[in-house]
Order: sequence, then C-alpha cells, then structure tokens
Amino acid sequence: MVSKKRVLEEPSSSRESKKPKNFDAPSTQPTTLITADEIDFPRGGGTALTALEVKATRAEGVKEANAELFNEKEGKAKSGKKKKKRKTEEASGATEKKSDKIRIEHLNYKRLNVGMKIMGQIVGVLPLALLVSLPNQLLAHVPITNISSQYTSRLERMEEEMDTSDNEDEAEPGTSRLPELGQIFKIGQYVRAVVSATHAPGSSDPSGLFKSRDEVAKACRRVELSLLPKQVNEGVQKGDLKAGFALTAAVQSIEDHGYILDLGVPGVDGFISFKDMKSTNSEESLRLSIGQIVETTVVKLSSNQRSCTVTVDPTTFKSSSNSQVTSVNSVLPGSLVQALVTEVSSEGVVLQLLGFFDGTVDRIHLRHEGKALKVGQKVKGRVLYQYSADPPRFAVALSQHLVDLDVRRLPADDGKLVSMQERYPLGTILDSVKVVKIESERGLYLEVGPGFEGFVHISHVSDDHLPSLANSSPWKLDTLHRGRVTGYHGFDGMLQISLKPSIFEHEFLQLTDFKAGQLVKATIKNVSDSALFVSLPGNIDAVVWPNHFADIRLKHPAKRFKPGANIKCKVLVVDPERKRIALTAKKTLLESDLPVISKFEDARPGVVAHGVVFRVSEKHVMVEFFNNLKALVPIKEASDTPNIKLADAFPIGRVVRVQIMSADSEQNRIIASVRQALVSKEPIPDVSAVEIGDSVEGAILEVHAEHVLVSLEPSKVRALVSIKNLANHRKLSPAQVHASLRVGDPLDELVVVTRNPEKGIVIAAKKPKARPTLPAKGQPITIDTVTVGQLVGGRVTRHTRHGTLVKITSQIGGIIYHTDTSDNYESPFLPLDSIIKASVLSVDKERRQLTLSTRESRLHPDKEHVIVDREIGSISDLAVGDTVRGYIKNIAEHGLFVTVGRGVDARVQIRELFDEFVKEWKPKFKENQLVKGRVLSADIEKNKVELTFKSGNLKRETAKSAADLKEGQKVAGVVRRIEAYGLFIDVEGTKLHGLCHKSQLSDNPEADVDEALQGFRVGDRVKAKVIGTEKGRISLGLKPSLFDEKDFEEEGSSDKEPVEKSFGVAEDEDEAMSSDVEEDEFPSDSGEEDGNEDLAEDEDDDGDGDDDEMQIDIGESVPTFVQSSTTALSKPSSSNPVPSLTLSGGFQWFGESQASDDEESGSDDSDHEAESSKKKKKKRKEIEKDLTADMHTKTPETNSDFERLLLGSPNSSYLWIQYMSFQLQISEVDKAREIGRRAVKTISFREEQERLNVWIALLNVENLYGTDESIESTFKDAARANDSKTIHLRLAAIYDQSGKHERAEEQFKRTAKKFGKSCKVWTQFGEHFLKLGKLEEARNLLSRSMQSLEKRKHVKTVSRFAQMEYKLGDPERGRTLFEGIVDSHPKRWDLWAVYIDMEAGQKDIQTVRNLMNRVLALKMTSHKAKAFFKKWLDIEKRIGDEDGIAAVKAKAVDWTQRAASRPEAIS
Repeated sequence: MVSKKRVLEEPSSSRESKKPKNFDAPSTQPTTLITADEIDFPRGGGTALTALEVKATRAEGVKEANAELFNEKEGKAKSGKKKKKRKTEEASGATEKKSDKIRIEHLNYKRLNVGMKIMGQIVGVLPLALLVSLPNQLLAHVPITNISSQYTSRLERMEEEMDTSDNEDEAEPGTSRLPELGQIFKIGQYVRAVVSATHAPGSSDPSGLFKSRDEVAKACRRVELSLLPKQVNEGVQKGDLKAGFALTAAVQSIEDHGYILDLGVPGVDGFISFKDMKSTNSEESLRLSIGQIVETTVVKLSSNQRSCTVTVDPTTFKSSSNSQVTSVNSVLPGSLVQALVTEVSSEGVVLQLLGFFDGTVDRIHLRHEGKALKVGQKVKGRVLYQYSADPPRFAVALSQHLVDLDVRRLPADDGKLVSMQERYPLGTILDSVKVVKIESERGLYLEVGPGFEGFVHISHVSDDHLPSLANSSPWKLDTLHRGRVTGYHGFDGMLQISLKPSIFEHEFLQLTDFKAGQLVKATIKNVSDSALFVSLPGNIDAVVWPNHFADIRLKHPAKRFKPGANIKCKVLVVDPERKRIALTAKKTLLESDLPVISKFEDARPGVVAHGVVFRVSEKHVMVEFFNNLKALVPIKEASDTPNIKLADAFPIGRVVRVQIMSADSEQNRIIASVRQALVSKEPIPDVSAVEIGDSVEGAILEVHAEHVLVSLEPSKVRALVSIKNLANHRKLSPAQVHASLRVGDPLDELVVVTRNPEKGIVIAAKKPKARPTLPAKGQPITIDTVTVGQLVGGRVTRHTRHGTLVKITSQIGGIIYHTDTSDNYESPFLPLDSIIKASVLSVDKERRQLTLSTRESRLHPDKEHVIVDREIGSISDLAVGDTVRGYIKNIAEHGLFVTVGRGVDARVQIRELFDEFVKEWKPKFKENQLVKGRVLSADIEKNKVELTFKSGNLKRETAKSAADLKEGQKVAGVVRRIEAYGLFIDVEGTKLHGLCHKSQLSDNPEADVDEALQGFRVGDRVKAKVIGTEKGRISLGLKPSLFDEKDFEEEGSSDKEPVEKSFGVAEDEDEAMSSDVEEDEFPSDSGEEDGNEDLAEDEDDDGDGDDDEMQIDIGESVPTFVQSSTTALSKPSSSNPVPSLTLSGGFQWFGESQASDDEESGSDDSDHEAESSKKKKKKRKEIEKDLTADMHTKTPETNSDFERLLLGSPNSSYLWIQYMSFQLQISEVDKAREIGRRAVKTISFREEQERLNVWIALLNVENLYGTDESIESTFKDAARANDSKTIHLRLAAIYDQSGKHERAEEQFKRTAKKFGKSCKVWTQFGEHFLKLGKLEEARNLLSRSMQSLEKRKHVKTVSRFAQMEYKLGDPERGRTLFEGIVDSHPKRWDLWAVYIDMEAGQKDIQTVRNLMNRVLALKMTSHKAKAFFKKWLDIEKRIGDEDGIAAVKAKAVDWTQRAASRPEAIS
C-alpha cells in the first residue's frame, strides 16, 4: 500500500516537506506490503510475494526514493542562488498552478485505503459473505460479521446457545431466529460501505473465498468492506439530520409501536412506526429483523435532538438529495447531489459539488443518453467515494442507472428495455466491437452499441502474454474486433469481454452450459479414495464419486488415475445451486447409445435406458438415472429367476438396463423393470403397418386354448383372434370352433380392434353382421333444410332412460321420448335396428339433433285418431286433478320419478304410492314400467310436478307455522302425549302441535277433568279449536260448546266419498323365473344410460356410411311402425344397496337378518290381502296404529325419549342406531360415537347380530365424519368384537358405496390376504372390479383365487364369477367359464340351471335351446328332467315363440316315452 500522495499521483513540489524524514512519515495505512499478521518472520526470513512482485516493489521504492532526493537537492540549489530568486518564484508559481488542475483518474486496488467510504452493488450472496461490485470494475466482499453490531451480537448469542444448549424461551423477542443473508439482502441492491481491510495478492485469505468454486467470489477476496452504520455514517452531525437526508441504519430493537434504529450518529436514535411501514409499498414493508440494514430518509428530528423519525420508502430514498452539509464528512457515498460542470475533457468531467467541493466523473460514469455536457451546466449526480481529503475531492457518477439506483437497461430488438444480462447473455459472441480507449496497463474499452461499452482486461486481449498495450498494436483505437461476453460489471453497467481466440473454441463458459448425459473431457486434479476431482473446459471444477470410477468398484483408484491425466467422462448431475457438477467414468454409460433420462418428462413408459443401482432392499431395487432421477424396480420385475436374493444379484454401483413401466407425476414415482429390458428378449414386433379399424385377412399360424394367432396379409403382422368371437359369429360353441380350426386355414372379414405398438400386440375380430339396408333415398336432408312437422326416416339405434335414439343420416341424429312413441302408452317401444318414419317436433342445430314423434296423430294429422294418452309438452299442459299415465324413469330412496311428457318428469313420494302401508315397496316397481296417477301439484316456476297413486281427496296440507293458524280455527289432530295438566295434540297436515289444558276438556266446571284425561289414549283422533297462538305456542280447546253438529257432519261426509282404486301400476308384468342362485348375493346394476348423453355417440354405428346411404324415402313404400298391445320393455331394477349407514332422514341400516324379516313381513302382507272384504276396513285401522309403521315414520324428538325407549329395549340395535342418527342430525358427531360405544357395551353378548349392527353403524359414522386414524381404530375394535371376515367385507362395502373406490380396493386386498380361503371374499372383490369396469383386474383375480382356495370351492367360485360376467362384464366371458365347469362336472344340474338362466337373461332363445338339448341328452332322473322341461317351457313363453313352445312339449313327450323303456331313468 502506498501513501496518500501516491494515491493522487500529484507532483511533490507543491506540498511535500523539505525534510527527508517526511518520506517515512506514516499514512492512514502502513506502506509495507505485508500485513500486520505477518511481522513475525520465520527463521531465515520469508515473504508471501512472488519473485515478480518483489522485483516490482523494489523498483517502485527506488523510483520514489530518487524522486524525493532529487527534489530536495533542487530545493537547496535554488535557495543558495539569490540571483535566480525571481526565476525560482516564477517557476514555483507555475508549478502550483499546474498542480491545482484536477486530474481525472480511475480507481484501482492500490488506491483503496482502509477507512475509505465507497458505494457498491451486491452481485452475490453467500452464506457467510456478500459479494460487492465497486466502481471501475473492482470487487470486494462483506463478511457476515461486518453487517451490523446487532447482527454480530445475535450471531455470538446463537453460538453460545448452541454450545450451552440453553432454552430458546430465554432469548429476547426477535432473536429466536436469525435470518440468513439471502433473506435481508438481494442481488442488485446498492449499499454504502467502508473499506475495513485489503489483502495483497498472494497473502493469506482469512475470508475463505479463495476455496470457492465461483470465480467472482475468488476475485472479491482482496478487499474487505463493512456496512456498520457507526463506520459508514462517521462524521455525520446532528445538524445534518434534516428532512430529506439519506443515510444507512440498522434495526436496533423492536418496540410496541415501531422499530428503534441505530443511525451511527452519537446521541441520536432513529424510529420508524409500524403504520409507516404498512403504508410503504415496497419490500421493506415486510417485518424487519434486529440487525438488518435499511436505507432510510430523515423525516424530522425531535426537539430534544435524541430521536429522529425516518422512512424506508425506496422512492423517497432514491430522490432525496443533499443541499446543505455541516462538513465534508457529511457527504456520504451514494448521496444524490446537485453539481455544476466546471470542465469537460475526453477523460471525463470536473464538477463543483454543493457550491465549494470538487468532484470528478470519469468517462465510464458519464451519462450515456442525451446531449454532451457543457461548462456551466447543472447536473444531478451520485457520490461514489472521496479520493482526496485535502483538498476534499469526490468521485461522482452521472450514469442514469446509478442516479436512479437501478440496473443498467438496454433496448432489445423489439424496442423494450431489458437488463444488460438479458440483452447480452453469457457466452454471446459479438462480431464487431470497436476500441474506443486504451489503458496500457489495464486493458481496452470497447463500444458494443450506441452509448454502451464493454471492458477487456489485458489478460483477455490475446492468448499470448502482453506486458502492456500501445496504440500501435493490433488493438489500436477505432479498430474492430470479434469478442465474446464472459461476464458483467453490474455497477459500471458494462460487459466483461474477452478477445482471446481460444475463448471462441470453448463450448462451456459456465456451469449451466453443461447438460446431463453429455460427453466431456476432463483433466484430473486430485485423486483420493473418497472422490476424483477433475477440471472441465472453461476452468470449471467437477467431481467423480467412487461408485462411478468404473463399472466395478476400484480398491486402489490412485493406480488407475494420475493427476494431470485426461479422462473421458459423461455429465451425471448438474447442480446450479451448489455450483457442482458430478461426472461418471463408467464405461457402460460412456458407450451407451440408449436415451438419457435426466428429467421426469424423459421417463416415458416403454423407454429403455441405463441406470445405476444405488440401493437394494428385500423387495425392490432403487436405480438412479442422470440428475439424481430415481426409479423403483419391484422384485418381480428384477429377474425371471424365482426366489432371487436381490443384494447378491444387484450390487450397489452396477449398471443395469431397465425399461420404464410407469411414471406418476403427482407422486413423482417411476416404476421400471429389468426383466422387460433384457437384451436376450425377443424384439418387439413392428405393428405400425396396420391401424385400428382396418379390414384385414390372414392365415392361422397357431391355435391356442382361447385364441388363434393369425398372420395378416400382406403386412405379415401377427394378430390374435378370440375363439369365442369366431364361435359367436359362426353360431357354434367355442369347443366346436376350436376343434374345427387348423393351422393354415384362412380367416377373412377381420377388423383390427386393438393395436399396442409398445408391446407389439394386435387384436382382431370378425366384422359385425351387416344391419338392414335402408330404403332408397329421397331428397337430401341436412340440418339446415329440416323443418318442424316434416316427416323423416331413420333407424333405431339404442334405448336410453330418456327415450329412443334414431339415426337419420351420418351427420344427423334424433331422439323420440317415450311419451312420443305412441298415442297409447300400452304399445311397446320401438325395436332396435327397425326402420321407422317420424315427425319432427324441434331442431337443435348446435347439437345437430332432432326431437321426433311417432304418434299416429303427428304422422297423419288430417285423420281422426283415438288418443288414449294425450301429448304433454310442458308443465303448463297439466292441471291439478288430471289423470295421466307415464313411464317410471327412476326409483329413488324417497319415491319414484315418472316421465309423463316430453321433458316433463313428475315425482311420486312414498306416502303417495299406496292407500295402505306397504313396508317393501321397491320390488313392486321397475324402470320403464307404465303407471297411472293423478296430478297433486304443478309448479311452473319451480318446474316441479307431484303425482299420487292414492285414491280419495287430493287436498294435502302444507307445512304451516303457528302464525298460519287463526284463533277460532277448527283443526283435526292426533293425541301425541298425555300429561297431568293436559293433552299435547299434533295438528294434522302440519308439523305443529299444541296443548289442550285439562280445563278445556269439559264445559262443566265441576267435572272431574283428571278422570276425563284418563279417557284419552295416545293416537286418538280428535277435533280441536284454536283458542290462542301467543309467542308461538298453540292453545287448543276440546269443549263440546266450541263445536256444532255441522263440524262433525262434514267429517262424516268426507269419509263416505267413493274410493277409486285404479291408480298405481297400469299393467301386469310376468314374474321372472327364479334361479337357484341368490340374487342378493350377486346384485346386477340396472345399467342406466346418462340422460344427457350426446347423440353423436351413436354416429359411430354407421361412421363409414354417407348421407346418401343413410337417407330414407318416407313414401308409401316405407310402412309405419305397427303398434301392438304387448307389454313395454323394461330393465330390471337395481340391486339392494350395500349394507351401510345412510343419513337422509335418519339412519337406514340393512343387516343380514333383514332378508328373513322382510320375508316374514311380506308373508304377513299377503295374508292381509287374502282376508275377506268385510275385514278390510278394520285391518286398515290396525295398520294406522301399527307401532312398526310409527317407527319408520316418526322418531323420538329428545334425548329423554330415546333413553326411555332404550330402558325397555336395551338390546335393540334399531333404537341405538336411530339414537345415533338423531345426534348426527344436530351435528353431535362425538355424541353419536359415544352412544355407539355405549351400545356395544350394553347389548347382551348373546345378541351377536345386534352388536354387529351397531359396529357397522360406527364404521359408517367414521367413514363420513372421521379421519383415517379414527376409522382404522374403530375397524380394529369391531374386528376383535365380531367375526373378523364379516367386518373386513363390510368396511370394503362401505368404502365402495361412499365412492372411495381406491380405499375399497385396498381393503379388499387386505381382506383377501387374510381370508384367502374364503370364496365370498374373492367373489365380492371381483364384483368390485367389475362394477368399476376393470374387467382385466377381475379376471386376473379369478386365477389368483384358484391358488388360494381349496379345490372343493373352485367350481362354486368359477360359477359366481361367470354369473358376474353375465351381469356386469362380458357375457361371452361368462359363457366360456360356464362351458368349462359344465364340461368337467356334467352331472351338476344346479350349474346347468344357472347357466340356462344366465343365457335366458340375454334374450338369446337359440342359445337356450342348444343348452337345453345338451343337458337333456345327459342321463338323469325323470324328476330332474321334469324340472328342466318346465324351465324350458317358461323361457319359451317369455322370450320364445309358439313354435318353440310346441317343440318343447313334443320333446317332453318324446323324452318320457324313451325314459319308460329305461327303468333306471325313473325314480
């Protein structure tokens, strides 16, 4: 470090002392080149400088000494010669005049003195330091201990707490968590700092930045800065703290109303309120932390001059300027000042600051925009640093980005201003840059664009060493060169450029230029057993971990790798945050030509790639790809070898070839397979030659049990064709078709239905049979030409819940609502694939569909027709009391929905279904059933229609409040409760109840009203008069004087009205023949179609046909669809619901014992119906008083009511569950749980079924309102207290019913694992998959069940799976399963009966006949034969024809005659 005189580089004649001792006078910093820590030299002497630096230092010292000596001699000579006194004075004056001229010089490391205040910009934030950019391309750092004294204290306190393990509760508020530097500083932020230390090149590095991988961090280690407000604001007086004065402060403490700040000014503390912080729209408005540095602007100084109110508003801080200061020390770096231009030169501008201070602006900190500066012009600038104390002189910046405290911005190609880094990214090649200034010992300034420059250090001008630069060199002024951007000088707003030719050959300039999986050449720097450290092109460090030294683990890596040698590697991991690159030297990975998986998107199913084993467990292997992307290989996919020990087969570090099986982006999980990616595996055939839907033909190559392998022509692609598909097409059994197939047989008329290129699989099937050809076309029909009332022709394609879908053309579809099919609803629905003509009711051009009608009254409006069921187009067509017919659309829990018109649905509540109480009402109805009822109400605004099937009066009381009842009104009611003080009466038709005091029972005041009370019973019907409705309470009276004879006559006359009983079901249905299989064990879904489905789905039926083929001539040649009085088509109703807890209207629980109860109640109902007509009226009254009916319709209303009932029936699960339901209705979930737990403890241990009912109710409650932990705990308790298998299956059913299908599947797997020997478990598991449409999973489950079940249960299980296939899956699959079991067990007549019932359900009479012929050909008893013939006859009556019925009778007679000759057949 040199003296102050050397810093300014001024001539010594003006101010130097004439005594030689002044040469050795100490400056603010010692002039020695070694630091204070190095004064104790080692033995024999030593230095930390290089030989070149020592030589340069000595030369500089000699030069300075000579200058001092010569100047001293000249001074003595002049003083000795008096005759030259005048000349000496003139010369001295000239020298002083010359020395007064201000020189504009740039800042360098030698001129940075300890204590110098300087402005900088943060360019990097490390965990323990800040990296700062200084003016003139200098760099420095701020250690974490130089932020503020408060921050340092917190650091020390945190270290003490870690050492002593003190409780965090003892820490002061706000110090519990120390923020990191990255949280309180940001890159690009400007700071005011003080130089606290400098380190010469080659000296020790106390900061540790030399070990950093970042080149910028290494360059910052020479200069150490401090941000302490006490040092930065040193010299600021109280008089300077005026409004608008900007200075740096640190948060000292957090008080109740704001923050106390350390301003670094003695005797003055800063304060900022929380209110001011919230009003500040900046990032500083976030909560500050103690020790945090903030840039503040003075608002006002208190009268006692001890407190100063400041603001942290960044806008105010940037615009605040100093106009008056008390001393030169009050001018802080970063201050915005007004200045006057006094001199303009090529090197810069000289200014006068604040009226009397000198300042200079070098050329790189001048304004880049606008006109050139002129002498006398006033400008605004920002102080950078003070480089001279006597006289005081400052370096100032006029650059717009420094004045605005913003980043340097440049116009992009689109004219938008962007940052310097965005405009010129790192590595950008500049084809033509012009040299605008040469600094011989530093480098070149280049013009990159208008007003924008870059700097080239002398070391980056050429690949050769250049001691200095001259204007005569190849890089003279105004020459053009090619350069490359290698960095940025953020503070100066300049690019860092290199002109070295070798720099253009570098592919990598920074760490992010490397890509995972890229081949690179590296140079070994260091070798150890723990890692191999190498250097990559661009002087970027990288590491090779031991697992990646080679394909095998090396015991002595030092023998293979030598420092300085080159090695070929592949980039394994690029970690920009840690600035680290990991490489691999495994030969298999280097030579691999498989795809590189470096990000999750690369892991597509089917991709085969190399991975490295990094973890092995008993059940899986973890494989690592590039960029730390990992995949899991299950044990079943690890090898084809069974019972393999993974740890031996897959050592850590081994390279394996894997195929991606699945990639779940949500769980970030990849499943891979080693077995699927084996090299020895046959290559996947190419199936791209065929597409789905192609018509193909071929020859049979192989015949298997269930399919044949066919070679398609001419593509030679192999395809699979199902034997069942061939059998269905040829109308033969699969066994017959299998026996007839031979290798080489041709198969034509095939169509490709599935193509999987990843697995190389093609599945083909026989083309479907051609549908009936359409008649000749008429005029072309388009959606634009169709009009309402026009007659069109079409083909029936499908029946849905809403109506019949019709195909008009390939582009136009139509729908015929059920109520628009005929003028008489008893006519059947339109048959599928039939050709019809219809009248257009409406046209929907957006959906390209028509609303049609096939009513005769619409087709032929000019003729007279008998209209049984009138056309209803809207609710306005209905009136209360109208009798209408319709089709049942849906059967819900609370009643029926009936379609009575086009888009008009009516509701029939349960109470409106029957005149008498019917407990089980659902079996009496089914979908599409024709019913008849009367309109109760028709609300057009709410679009609601109510029907009733009941006879009698249509008046229905609506819900009323106490305000609706008027004093004096007479009402009918039912005695609800009897108390000592009177009667509680429920008002009929409402939910209201009132009190009839005992004083209102009799007109006689002397009568014994207590005895009168005893004459009433709960449920008695009474007539009462409202005598008061105060405060919502209804007072009633029963005194005879309140009524007259007319009141009772009206009641009697209403009872005598004729009762009409013609409502409800409008047609008789044939009862379906019951099978030997319990239907409740195998429920079948109704298969409802979505009512809002788009008709476009049916366009695929005839997608290949054009409009010409589809159009139908509706002339006389096309007959009108003939209506006949047969029963309407209907689908079977949905099965009984899964046992569960439902909360609509209270708990509804279905237990195992319910079936038997229902049968008993059903038989009781039938007995009642068989009674004579004389007792019907009496029976009806008994039903009204039936307690069971009351339990379904009324529940107790208070806890006391339930507790009273439970005292009498403590073992009734029904009461306990109703009690739980009552609590849930008032949101008392915990109370409901408590009641359930109390119930299982109270119910006798002998009542196992009752206890099971309550446990199931508890599981339902936890499923609806509990957590995963609570339901699991309840489940375990229930499994311990009941039959474990039953509880397991019930929980799975609860999950399934509530829509939690994934949880249900997990529970079924759990149950199957524990109860694998149960046929019921596997059956319900398979039913679960089939209901969800997972056919493959259900079929795989069957094979799994065969491995777990006992052999005696195989036939039973296969039979049940086959029945489920018929009902929920593919009937063809069910047929195959039945064929297998009846073939192996031909004498199991029950299996034959079930098989026949299933086929009868498919409405295929020919298949049923074939089965009947096969079973009757077997040897059996006459009793069995009679049963089969009876079944056959019933089926022929239902789905067959008259010829079939006659044939059955003839076969029965023939069998009987043949059996008579065989005595063994008769028993």
